[in-house]
Amino acid sequence: MTQPNKPTESDNPELYAKMLSTPLTEDDKAVLARHEEFKKWDSGYFLLQRTRPQTIAYSLADSPLGMLAWIYEKLHDFTDNYSWQDDELLTWISIYWFSTAGPGAPPRIYYEFFNKEPVSEIVQSGRWADAPLGVARFPKEPSNLPKLWHEGLGPIVQWTEFPRGGHFSAYEMPVEIVAEVRRMYGKDGGAAGVVTGLSGYD
Repeated sequence: MTQPNKPTESDNPELYAKMLSTPLTEDDKAVLARHEEFKKWDSGYFLLQRTRPQTIAYSLADSPLGMLAWIYEKLHDFTDNYSWQDDELLTWISIYWFSTAGPGAPPRIYYEFFNKEPVSEIVQSGRWADAPLGVARFPKEPSNLPKLWHEGLGPIVQWTEFPRGGHFSAYEMPVEIVAEVRRMYGKDGGAAGVVTGLSGYD
């Protein structure tokens, strides 16, 4: 999970000036306050995996119960009151436990993302990208951005404020998200024709 960053002057000078002169809305302040709470109480897993992934890897590989606690905490805290069923939880845990790489592999992703040379794609995702972008905001996502800051990521062609959902929204509400993706890449969508030779879905 990347941290919200205000775009810099070198990314887009005009937009940067606009951001400096535009006060935060009440919604923006609430979003940043939620992020500060996340950093204070819920970001320990992120920092540990980013800096010492092998430490937690040994623990996860040694104890199925420990891995269940580690993963379920995030599934519970980062969703929008989603009612997890036992079979769903066991499926998530099994994917980690029985994978070829094993439960110690996922923590290393965070380390590799932030210690790669050249800088990894996920770190670069906070910079300007000259491609049609869609923004989907979910009320229980811990690291949303103030609305204006999104414009520093690239040309936004679709903006959706979902009434529910969190960090695992693709699992919580897959039908709604697929519908938004289809709308964005459809023939009348903002990203129609972005792929050479393809004009968009019907």
